[in-house]
Amino acid sequence: MDALQSNRRQFLKLLGTAAVIGATAPEALAKGKTTQLTILHTNDVHSRLDPFPMDAGRNAGKGGVARRMSLIERIRQEQKNVLLFDAGDIFQGTPYFNLYNGEPEILAMKRLGYDAGTIGNHDFDGGIDNMRDQFAKAGFPFVIANYDFRNTVMDGRTQPSTIFTKDGIRIGVFGLGIQPAGLIPKAMYKETKYLDPIEIGNDVAARLRTNEKCDYVICLSHLGFKYNDDTVSDNVLAAKTRNIDLIIGGHTHTFLEAPVTVNNLDGKPTVINQVGFGGIYLGRIDLTFERGKATSTGQAVEVK
Repeated sequence: MDALQSNRRQFLKLLGTAAVIGATAPEALAKGKTTQLTILHTNDVHSRLDPFPMDAGRNAGKGGVARRMSLIERIRQEQKNVLLFDAGDIFQGTPYFNLYNGEPEILAMKRLGYDAGTIGNHDFDGGIDNMRDQFAKAGFPFVIANYDFRNTVMDGRTQPSTIFTKDGIRIGVFGLGIQPAGLIPKAMYKETKYLDPIEIGNDVAARLRTNEKCDYVICLSHLGFKYNDDTVSDNVLAAKTRNIDLIIGGHTHTFLEAPVTVNNLDGKPTVINQVGFGGIYLGRIDLTFERGKATSTGQAVEVK
């Protein structure tokens, strides 16, 4: 066995540490119960706590964390079951990060009640020690399955996946990050090891579906929507894996008015969504679970 295989096997042992939120799900689907679930999501907010300035062209006056909070709270009042996720690059982009190293961004997310997030490349911009310090204030888990942090200060500060139970439906959520080498200065991520997102994605999704009996599996991805080469993207991930129902993406600042679907290895549709950058839009996926099947509709909601 070569060193790469050994490292991968050792890391996969960590996948059993995922936190479980909520009680064990009853057999709701088998009984024909209909359950509604709304998934809200952001990506690449890049420290944009205030609305864009009025001289920002087409984005003038849009976004802002206070407006996002009002929108999220309205949706929570209207919908019984709501989950809120972020797909990375919380940090870097406005003076808030330069002055306060990411603390206001994390505390704002905590106030908005995010349920989970994953890690983007710019979240390393203050260094891995700063990431540890700021993420510790979040009050919600950061999920990342293909970064091995064991020889860094982030060891034990993240988890590969987590599970939420909403009205008897088990929702498995895991995270995948982009290759740090060549994108992030080595001094920022130090001894973090990057593992193949396709292999890890297949492994974690299969565990969530089969072992953890999840009814729906979501990947929070900072791989990017699509590239013109063979770089692993959300489109490639969807096509080369099984058991992932929804990919919430980031990194490429891709704005999708509505989610797209890509068939997986079994010919089943995987939904992909991403909503630009800067908190201008809030992604919304409405799911209906009935008789063992989930149907979905999605949109990008402007924050204004």
